[in-house]
Amino acid sequence: MKPMRSVILEQAIAALYWLMLLAALWVLLRGHNQPGGGFIGAMLAVAASCAYALVFGAEAARRRLPLPPITLAGLGLGLATASGLPGLLAGAPFLTHLWAEVPLGVASLKLSTVMLFDLGVLLCVWGSLSAFCLRLLEAR
Repeated sequence: MKPMRSVILEQAIAALYWLMLLAALWVLLRGHNQPGGGFIGAMLAVAASCAYALVFGAEAARRRLPLPPITLAGLGLGLATASGLPGLLAGAPFLTHLWAEVPLGVASLKLSTVMLFDLGVLLCVWGSLSAFCLRLLEAR
């Protein structure tokens, strides 16, 4: 049985996909000072990918991902793990996070290994749950 097409739904999801990914990025970036961060951002990204897959098919959603889902998850796991190494190199326990400030003339850029960890969590969760969701939709 062929699913019914909805032109309105297709147009809405095509626009909402990018809006949801932008919201995921916003939640990721604000998560250090307020609730949010990598996991909640990933949930928004997964919702965007799954919504796109429900309307356009799993293969179309797979093409929208920045990397194949398992590669995305592996990269995220690597980044989250790498975020703990600077603490070790500084003589502190693994996953002890460090902060630094880079002067940029009139302003400064604040960096931390926490951001790397949160980005890793986002990519790992987005990749693994998207892989699950897309495989589930392909199997139906």
